[in-house]
Amino acid sequence: MALSSEQKKAYKRIGHHLKPVVIISEQGTTDGVLAELDRALNDHELIKVRITVEDRDTKQMLIQEICQASGAELVQVIGKMAILLRRNKTPNPNLSNLVRYKDF
Repeated sequence: MALSSEQKKAYKRIGHHLKPVVIISEQGTTDGVLAELDRALNDHELIKVRITVEDRDTKQMLIQEICQASGAELVQVIGKMAILLRRNKTPNPNLSNLVRYKDF
């Protein structure tokens, strides 16, 4: 389901203040990275990911790969940072960035 421009705007506002919880390097998407990405999306719903590769095409390929593998939706890409969203059916109010910053 594609995000509307208003939804993206709200998620960008929340995501701007987040620190990256997953860092993807030149090794790409290993099983450990995908497991950590899945855990972070389950806990936080909206996360920031740092992709530390130099080549733009490789970065775009990695972003598409992690979105497809995790079922997350891409909200925004700025430089080496990507903001991803995957809603949880039962979010933890202490961990979910969407619940904690809904009035942000």
